[in-house]
Amino acid sequence: MSDFWIFFKVGLNHVMDINGYDHILFLIALTVPYAFKDWKRILILVSIFTIGHTLALFLSVFNVVVVKASWGEFLIPITILITAFFNLFTAGKSSKQESITFIGAVTLFFGIIHGLGFSNYFNALLPGKATDKLAPLLEFALGIEAAQIIIVMVVLLLSFAAQTLFRFNKRDFTLIMSAFVIGVVIPLILDNPIFKK
Repeated sequence: MSDFWIFFKVGLNHVMDINGYDHILFLIALTVPYAFKDWKRILILVSIFTIGHTLALFLSVFNVVVVKASWGEFLIPITILITAFFNLFTAGKSSKQESITFIGAVTLFFGIIHGLGFSNYFNALLPGKATDKLAPLLEFALGIEAAQIIIVMVVLLLSFAAQTLFRFNKRDFTLIMSAFVIGVVIPLILDNPIFKK
């Protein structure tokens, strides 16, 4: 059981690490358009993201897909930027209540990108045969899912407080938080080594 908690905590720390805040930025961008009443929808999206993330790690463990770390580090902030810009263009529109299919497919794809971006580190963390990495991979995924739910709850609480105490409407809160995410993520993209070659 102690092995379970080791990799579960690695998954938790992967998301909660303040120095690797890109995951938190993505969750903020994914969550801000929603309210507490949408908890089922956002839980589904978060789980879809975890599935994509885990699938990418699984594929990298078996050397089916291998991505250079620099490309992963470049594409992850791009997914955050796209999500935040999507919020800017859809804030206050009723599309949030429509079919989850499109948003779910994009979230799955973005989860795959984030997983590929982390795959080199994960494989270095667990040397050995691919089959030996399967149980830790599942434990890691559960840690990621738990951490993501915590972050989503915090964002939903902040949204509730902003709307209740400070009288922000949902559209304004979504615009402000999405603009904040864009402001933080653009320097991450521009500082990527890809632009320094």
